[in-house]
Amino acid sequence: MKALLSVFDKTDLEVIGRALSDAGYELVSTGNTHRSLEEAGLAARQVSDLTGLPEMLGGRVKTLHPAIHGGILALRDRPDHMTELSDNGIGAIDVVVSNLYPFVDAVSRPGATLGDALENIDIGGPTLIRASAKNFPHVLIVVDPGDYGWLAERMANGPGAVSMEERRALAQKAFQHVAAYDTAIARYLREGDPLSGAEITFGYRKASELRYGENPHQSGALYRDPLVSGGIAGASQLHGAPLSYNNILDADAAWRAVTDFEDTAVAVIKHNNPCGLAVHSDQTVAYQRAFEGDTVSAYGGIVAFNRPVQAESARAMRGVFYEVVVAPGYDPDALEALRRRRNLRVLEVPGTQGGGALDIRLVSGGALVQTTDALDEDPAAWRVVTDRRPTDREMADLAFAWKAAKHVKSNAIVLVKGLALIGLGAGQPNRVNSVRLSLNAAGDRAAGSVLASDALMPFADNVETAGEAGVAAVVQPGGSIRDGEVIAEANRRGIAMVFTGVRHFRH
Repeated sequence: MKALLSVFDKTDLEVIGRALSDAGYELVSTGNTHRSLEEAGLAARQVSDLTGLPEMLGGRVKTLHPAIHGGILALRDRPDHMTELSDNGIGAIDVVVSNLYPFVDAVSRPGATLGDALENIDIGGPTLIRASAKNFPHVLIVVDPGDYGWLAERMANGPGAVSMEERRALAQKAFQHVAAYDTAIARYLREGDPLSGAEITFGYRKASELRYGENPHQSGALYRDPLVSGGIAGASQLHGAPLSYNNILDADAAWRAVTDFEDTAVAVIKHNNPCGLAVHSDQTVAYQRAFEGDTVSAYGGIVAFNRPVQAESARAMRGVFYEVVVAPGYDPDALEALRRRRNLRVLEVPGTQGGGALDIRLVSGGALVQTTDALDEDPAAWRVVTDRRPTDREMADLAFAWKAAKHVKSNAIVLVKGLALIGLGAGQPNRVNSVRLSLNAAGDRAAGSVLASDALMPFADNVETAGEAGVAAVVQPGGSIRDGEVIAEANRRGIAMVFTGVRHFRH
């Protein structure tokens, strides 16, 4: 019996190597793997002993030879296959332990070049793995060091101790390992339009199991994009109970909202919508204004900061129950204060937004894929369409409101005053209902506020309803066949209105 070991990741290599040797397998290995086995006191033959050829081209060619792949691919229950092996002096290989060059690590290093990427594309490894997995009823394929422990225990009970179901599961893991590897390479080499290809794969890695999905009867897990370092999937949890599916969704919405602003920003998110959002040079003031956006809905919400949390901001949150706090860092005193709250989860997110280049949503039988809504807009390019121009204060609020509307479910209406969200209407089948909901949330604060609509206003009733509550200015994409009527209503009420020419639906 032969076992071939060829691994880049040598974690616990001695464990599986010794188990195979003790079970009577002859060990065969390559290059550095062979050296590591010998250093562990394990006898192993070089692959070159089987192929009759040395490793070539600086190690690029080691296992690509019929003496290796014939021994792997031969069907043991086919007499003609076994006769061919015998006639050509090829021995069967019964176990293959292999994992791949660290392509993702290589291309993620600062200053990584195309040459670095190409040198870290494994050829022999994927070929070994695929061949072994193809013949899994006869060849045991192991790609994950996490499987070495239980396999070592089984090896002590003889070659038949690993069941056919377990062999099949190991083969599935092997094919998935190669698929994810190839996906990372394809994504790295892809240039220009990320949706130009006829095929697409994503190659995500499991980051954690979840207790359940959106509801207790659903399974759930979090997967990470190995080519993206930032974002909620890459966050470190500094305190609190494990995150739920809904915690992660809301934390992501909160993080995306605050990282859309260059100034110090704070968001309070509930059910994927911001019930509070504000910017201010003083972080604690920004938090307080965000909280005051909707103090009732803030209960049980998620708070996100786009700057490290200061101690004063942490103290300001006392007395309000939050599920999660998200930030790029925490001052020591702030973290100490937050860790005293037993039911609070504290996340530290590396880097910037980290959302990647694509938004992906599954539909029955397939997936909708689009580029992210990351357009960098200049308010100076917006078109004033009313007789009255916005004041400087109103224009600052309109720019803030326009960014805020991007993070609210359509049909989205937001009201803003003093660079703080004071009311919103989200997810309504018609836009005027969203206007009414935002006004109801704002109450008396609506007077003198500005309004943003994520898509065009189809009728003048939106402006009429807003004007009756004292809204002073409106930003919207424009483009309705009734734009003239909408503008006329705004002029009649002395409301300033600007058209952006851009829509920000978020379904």
